[in-house]
Amino acid sequence: MSYRVNPVAARLHSSAGMSQFRDGSHLVRVAALIAAGVIAFLLARRQFVPKDFGIYGHYRAGALDDARARPIVFAGQRACVDCHTDIAAGGRLPAHVSCEICHGPLARHASGEDTMTPKRPDGRTACLSCHLKNASKPPAFPQIVMTDHADEGACIACHQPHSPKIS
Repeated sequence: MSYRVNPVAARLHSSAGMSQFRDGSHLVRVAALIAAGVIAFLLARRQFVPKDFGIYGHYRAGALDDARARPIVFAGQRACVDCHTDIAAGGRLPAHVSCEICHGPLARHASGEDTMTPKRPDGRTACLSCHLKNASKPPAFPQIVMTDHADEGACIACHQPHSPKIS
């Protein structure tokens, strides 16, 4: 049995074929394409990345000034408790929930700039945003399945918002 030798394969594997490099233009094209990609990336980075990025680590230094320029909208739990002592008295507030989680941002109300009454949240929506059953929550966290717990009606029909145990 005789084998036929492919003349192209024989030429590529011969010592004469290895010494001369044919079709090098393919490699030049690939190298040029990679170089063009790197140049395009560097130009895009220069165009889109802010000048102050990376001065203080992996964020934009001007972000601190931007945050300081924003108006303060949240007053904090202490500002609410200072005036609303009746609600704060007797530990009626849940420890894990601040007033502004349910009533919204109240800095203008707390400073006296705005005389509006804080909004009364929709009890069902506000409560369910945290207490709807979810496997990712810790088992000890109070969770409910609405169809089993109370299919209709507001949560405040049975629970006081500032003291959520069943009343």
